[in-house]
Amino acid sequence: MTKADKFTSVRLVFAPVFFLMYMIPVWTGHLGFVSALLMLPLLGFAEFTDFLDGFYARKENKVSDFGKLFDPFADVILHLTAFFCFAITGYMPWILLMLVFYREFGMLFIRLIAVSKGTAIAARKGGKAKTVIYITGIIFSLLCESVVRLGFEVSGIIGYAKMVSLALFTIGTIASYLSFADYIKNFGKILKS
Repeated sequence: MTKADKFTSVRLVFAPVFFLMYMIPVWTGHLGFVSALLMLPLLGFAEFTDFLDGFYARKENKVSDFGKLFDPFADVILHLTAFFCFAITGYMPWILLMLVFYREFGMLFIRLIAVSKGTAIAARKGGKAKTVIYITGIIFSLLCESVVRLGFEVSGIIGYAKMVSLALFTIGTIASYLSFADYIKNFGKILKS
């Protein structure tokens, strides 16, 4: 496993850790303060590994077909985990979660078909832009939830914060389908052959 792949693995390991850290206070009513202090730095580091894996793959000239599949797979697992948590706590509507879920698994299916035909589909600009919007929505929602868990009195503004989260997640969902259409347009010949 290359250094780049090891950085990618961090996101796969962190996804269930994030889920547990986010949900234990929801299930038990305890540890909210601890989770608020830990989740944001850990999520920030997990997202930073997305930069690191690409940096080291290029620097060490080890860009591989495996990495082209492993990296987006790790991104999807981490982002869907966060989206699921936010849907449970009201920052993301379930309908948007399902639309993102369908898009992401549709894209993974397309990548698998392409690989079976000898082509590894790397991330395109639209997919990268979609990821930036996803991350923005995730970090904003996590900041809002962390403020609540730290005990600050925000009942008057949390509704507005959830509206901003809704807007970010809606834009992210639209961007995800636009990038999906771009992938279909550019790799449709491979899928038909």
